[in-house]
Amino acid sequence: MDNGLIPHRYAKALFKYASETGKTEEIYNLMKQVIFAFRNNPALRDVLSNPFVSPKDKENLLLSAAGDGADDAYARFVKLIIGHNRSALAYEIMLAYRDIYRKANNIMQVAITTASVLPEEQIQKLRDLVKKAFKGSVLEFSESVNPDLIGGFVIDVDSVRMDASVSSELEKLRQTLLRSN
Repeated sequence: MDNGLIPHRYAKALFKYASETGKTEEIYNLMKQVIFAFRNNPALRDVLSNPFVSPKDKENLLLSAAGDGADDAYARFVKLIIGHNRSALAYEIMLAYRDIYRKANNIMQVAITTASVLPEEQIQKLRDLVKKAFKGSVLEFSESVNPDLIGGFVIDVDSVRMDASVSSELEKLRQTLLRSN
């Protein structure tokens, strides 16, 4: 069976349960926290895939990754995936739930990357620019710094990119010069 299909099925079942109990947003926030834990500790996936780690230890690990926000619904879901030997797919299940929730709630991811740290008022101007362009959508913002941009910024909104970086302009000039030879 496809490893993309299995996590999606579990995530869909969790989303349905969360919808029925009115906990979709709570579970979404837990999933974001667990995803963050996985990204900061890549070894978590190895531990959950290890057949020599006891199911109880895997359960405790997933509960700990959720922090203080882990409620009964999340704990029951963790027991379900551990009981069905799906702990190796826990991260993919969390990602799938996050995607299902975002789609159901029209949430778009916005990543603002700048060449250097900008003052908050300039970041807010970039956020306002995106809000104006994507009216009617709920936007979740993240900011990062990439000195390779040399100057300017790049804004990614789901699959749409606005690149106003100096490095991009230099690459365009280089391509133009190569074509003119």
